Amino acid sequence: MCGIVAFIGSRDASPLLLDGLRKLEYRGYDSAGLATVTIRENEKEGFVTCKRAKGKLVNLVELIEQSGAPGHLGIGHTRWATHGKPEEHNAHPHRDASGDIAVVQNGIIENHNYLRQDLEKQGVSFLSETDTEVIPHLISKELQRLLDLGKLPSGSVLLEAVIEVMKLLEGAYAIAVIWSKTPDSLVVVKKQTPLVIGLGEGEFFCASDMPALTGFTRTILPMEDDEMALLTPLGIELYDVNGQRKNRSPLFLSGVDQVIDKQNFRHFMLKEIHEQPDTAELWVSRYLSNDLETGAFLGGPYDAPIFESIEEIQILACGTSRHAGMVGAYLLEQFAGIRTSVFFASEFRYAPPPLSPNTLTIGVTQSGETADTLAALAMEHQRRTSLNNIEFASLQLGITNCPESSLALQVSNILDIGAGIEVGVAATKTFLGQLLAFYGLAINIAARRKSRSRTEIRNLCRELKAIPSQIKDLIKNHNQMAESLAHRFADTEDVVFLGRGINYPIALEGALKLKEISYIHAEGYPAGEMKHGPIALLDQRVPVISIATPGVVFEKVLSNAQEAKARDATLIGIGPKIPETEIFDFLLPIPKVSEWASPLLTVIPMQLLSYYIAAQRGLDVDQPRNLAKSVTVE
Repeated sequence: MCGIVAFIGSRDASPLLLDGLRKLEYRGYDSAGLATVTIRENEKEGFVTCKRAKGKLVNLVELIEQSGAPGHLGIGHTRWATHGKPEEHNAHPHRDASGDIAVVQNGIIENHNYLRQDLEKQGVSFLSETDTEVIPHLISKELQRLLDLGKLPSGSVLLEAVIEVMKLLEGAYAIAVIWSKTPDSLVVVKKQTPLVIGLGEGEFFCASDMPALTGFTRTILPMEDDEMALLTPLGIELYDVNGQRKNRSPLFLSGVDQVIDKQNFRHFMLKEIHEQPDTAELWVSRYLSNDLETGAFLGGPYDAPIFESIEEIQILACGTSRHAGMVGAYLLEQFAGIRTSVFFASEFRYAPPPLSPNTLTIGVTQSGETADTLAALAMEHQRRTSLNNIEFASLQLGITNCPESSLALQVSNILDIGAGIEVGVAATKTFLGQLLAFYGLAINIAARRKSRSRTEIRNLCRELKAIPSQIKDLIKNHNQMAESLAHRFADTEDVVFLGRGINYPIALEGALKLKEISYIHAEGYPAGEMKHGPIALLDQRVPVISIATPGVVFEKVLSNAQEAKARDATLIGIGPKIPETEIFDFLLPIPKVSEWASPLLTVIPMQLLSYYIAAQRGLDVDQPRNLAKSVTVE
């Protein structure tokens, strides 16, 4: 998690750093800080100005406006706390005892306790509880050793010191380092945590994620694992962990910069809910054939040869992405007829299933940076390639909203959901994009394996073509309805979500959304499992939200809802407005569609309801406590 930025050039650094941090605040907002190097008049060396503030970025902005942070070289950080509470003394940047070295870090230094204890024995005093603070102290000691050998302060000496310190650090991290004695040099390091360099004219910007570079440059250099760079106004020097020089050409990004703007919406989350018809329309126009009669249902990456020989699929994901994967697994098994399993990526790495031949592994991560998912994919790739058996070859596919992310560097086959920048921490339009990606996979595999007739596939494709307009109407019709319900249930303490079959994962997603942004305890259950324990929770204080769409389990879902109603629970239904759904105390109606297509619609009312409940409670919907958009720690 956390966001780091760094700048070197001829312009004032602090406004650029603050702008970059503003675009990365979704990565963490417990505290923020920046450090710049200013050259003293008539001197070659500079001094470090460090400003830090607890809480959101606006507090740091006010501090900088009051007291300033001059300099053309600087680093910045927005924090999601891992080690130490979200207090100012734990905020980055962290410095050595002299204050001449400043460091920002994203990730975790796993052996920081050992390093800290060793430094304390040497007389070093620590001012924070963070794992990061060991880094500037270690660099300081290494720099002093090099200076004692007669070396003069320079960027290459700073780089040499960082290389030596890297040998001591265990974990996954990205760091940026500045030194007052080299006001024209910046060193950055990447190890299993994202970092990208943006190239300007005589200036360079480095950040944890692409949005920070929006408006700065289209020319980028994504850093690779175990790589470091020395940046000066004259250029970039790339090195490996052994200090060997590397050469690699930068990339040029095509497309139009996306402006991060709430427009007339109260929150980014509401804006992004309203953008979902565009997300669906873009997917339809990109991938769904206009001529369904020929049997060429899909285009683009769904034509990749990776799908030819697979006999089994395993999906690795976390959180909302896992819920999308569960819907995907249902489609792949029940519609396409291919055995599919979904795993928590965080568990898969430590307890993988026995290897099966001809298996496609799909990693799902909206940011493309989720550490658990990337680590699980890497482990699976390693254990398969070690067999040297073509049947057990490592076939991997990534589904992401960020095609320039670490996932794309790690996995050669990428499905870009193309949802655009999503600022709200609670995923909405990216979840819809992930669902649509799985619909495409299921249609592709069903057509290849002939597990469904052309007529069945064509019917599903026609329903998908109608989805964008249906979502648009749903959002328009449910805005006021969801807001009205939110007033009634804003003080609720517990909510139960029920779903069956393909909509069980949507119940899980609805519960997660409500938990994330309203802090109300909510749980999703398979509706048929209520009577096996959870029904003990129900009374008049616990509303039950039930997804009831016509299909193979429709009558069963209605029976399960009746069981809840018999325990005095208030029933909120999500389904078509038909006589059977009159059992609900409140109905959030959706169009009558096939069970296959229903998740794309049933999720919309739940997103709106969760949003309005959180807004009614006066909470920060876009930046809920303890959460971050991109989870880059395991």
